[in-house]
Amino acid sequence: LQYICEKGNKSENPGKYLEKVAAYLSNIGNSYKDISDRKNTGNIARTCAITGAKLHLIHPLGFKIDDKSLKRSGLDYWDKLDIEEHDSLQSFLNKYKPEENNMFFASTKATHCYSDVDYSKFDEVFVLYGKETKGLPEDLLQKYIENTIRIPMRNTLRSLNLSNSVAIITYEILRQINFNGLQEISDYF
Repeated sequence: LQYICEKGNKSENPGKYLEKVAAYLSNIGNSYKDISDRKNTGNIARTCAITGAKLHLIHPLGFKIDDKSLKRSGLDYWDKLDIEEHDSLQSFLNKYKPEENNMFFASTKATHCYSDVDYSKFDEVFVLYGKETKGLPEDLLQKYIENTIRIPMRNTLRSLNLSNSVAIITYEILRQINFNGLQEISDYF
């Protein structure tokens, strides 16, 4: 999976500062049906719905987005989710050019810590996440090496769960703008 988080334009809509998240399933040429990818996508969709993010799904997907296990992971949030679909990763990158959209690339091979970036200075930000088992393509990382970010972890372990990584970085971006547009304190009591 590759996921992209895009921070929305804060001057036009301050309540939707983090606006878009894109998913790309790297399974061209096979009938990839890994249930963990469906669950990760469902969990990421839930994160998008709760934070007001838009979900971009980039084809080919290894499953149908109406799959029961995918929707179960996202629970009852699917009707609250804004989804845009793209034919391929290349078409997504052509539409949302990394050079023009402050795009960052999350990877265990990255050169910067995700929390060291000042996301609040940008009107829009994309964060691209690689497939949990493979990561992002190395040529993409090398091309944009100065925009690579990582979540610190022990060097003897491979990586965090993908949906956890998306949530961690998403909430760091939101923290930097004081969770603008989100309810910080419950009014339950």
